[in-house]
Amino acid sequence: MTSLFTSESVSAGHPDKLCDAISDAIVDACLHIDPMSRVAVETMVKGKQGKSVIILAGEVSLSGSAPSYHKIARETAAKIGYTSHSIGMDATNPELCEVQVHITTQSANISQGVDGDSDDDVGAGDQGMMFGYACNETEGEPELRGRFFPLPAALAQRICRRLDMIVQSKEIEWIRPDGKSQVTVEYDDSGNPSHVHTVVVAAQHDSALKDQFDGSEELEHKFVTEQIRKHVVEHAIPSHWLRNGYKLVVNGTGRFADPGGPYSDAGITGRKIIVDTYGGMGRHGGGAFSGKDPTKVDRSAAYYSRWVAKHIVAAGLAKRCEIQVAYVIGVSQPVSLHVNSFGTGIVSDSELEEKISATFDFRPSAIVRELKLREPHYSITSSGGHFGRTPTDDGCFEWERLDINRIAALKSE
Repeated sequence: MTSLFTSESVSAGHPDKLCDAISDAIVDACLHIDPMSRVAVETMVKGKQGKSVIILAGEVSLSGSAPSYHKIARETAAKIGYTSHSIGMDATNPELCEVQVHITTQSANISQGVDGDSDDDVGAGDQGMMFGYACNETEGEPELRGRFFPLPAALAQRICRRLDMIVQSKEIEWIRPDGKSQVTVEYDDSGNPSHVHTVVVAAQHDSALKDQFDGSEELEHKFVTEQIRKHVVEHAIPSHWLRNGYKLVVNGTGRFADPGGPYSDAGITGRKIIVDTYGGMGRHGGGAFSGKDPTKVDRSAAYYSRWVAKHIVAAGLAKRCEIQVAYVIGVSQPVSLHVNSFGTGIVSDSELEEKISATFDFRPSAIVRELKLREPHYSITSSGGHFGRTPTDDGCFEWERLDINRIAALKSE
């Protein structure tokens, strides 16, 4: 029997993603100053009629002068598009947007557990379990090939990244920063993705747009739907997956007009953890990524587990692979490693675990070194997904880069 699976994503201007972006911009700024910085910063935003507010709270320890947290918060929000109080927030105007900073230094008890001179000395920055996942669903056509990622999540991400591009380029001037997407994929009776079944898009827009249609919200909605279909959905999703037709729902209530963003909903760092990962297809350990330096295994070990799972699938050892790793605070070696190939492996899961243990090093400092996680490349991860992205020449998304030597090692007896 056929089945349906749905994943969602959100745009950079979604209030929660705005918070992730500010928190990650602070991480990058601290790493610029001191690559050994310890950062754990949360952001909360709320737009109000009189004055919006951005609240920063957390812990930062670094060698050197701290960056201007106020300036980072304002510039990040403005870059995303929040430069007008009428759309939800004007981060550039101190009269209309207040920034509060409540940041202290890292606890000495935590610090002593993650300091050391060798890979065995440097422990995990916290306890917990992390998951990594990969599959071959995106390998069926050229445009997505190499991602080894769940198809619904990949397509939902692409829609929101397309919305972000439109906002930044002002290609469609009435589209605002806040937006969401949802993609439902139909799978055949063998469990392989067949085609896109339904696409849902929410896109904030200019409240005056209806004036172009003599005040008719019905005509406005029809226009918005067709523009989103042409310039967003069918631009972002490869035609291969739309060949059977699909249902499109845009702004399901009928209208998503200014003011939106933080005015409509308060935002908080770390509230979109499924959007950030596998769209619900793979499990999640519960720890958010944004605002954390790489000594926090919530982030670094989740990246590494994804890297390992991707190598397993790319090596042809399984069609699907999920890795779970768990740590104790202050201890370098993980307390457990679990591999699940969901019955798709060409060898047993215990054999996969042996191959992984012989090929990859899950100690936190080794993870940081191998994936170059001291580099300030985190802001780009704050929207559009942390996984299933294309690694760049300047070092972004290193955990998505395949190592042919590791693949060869995994394939060997």
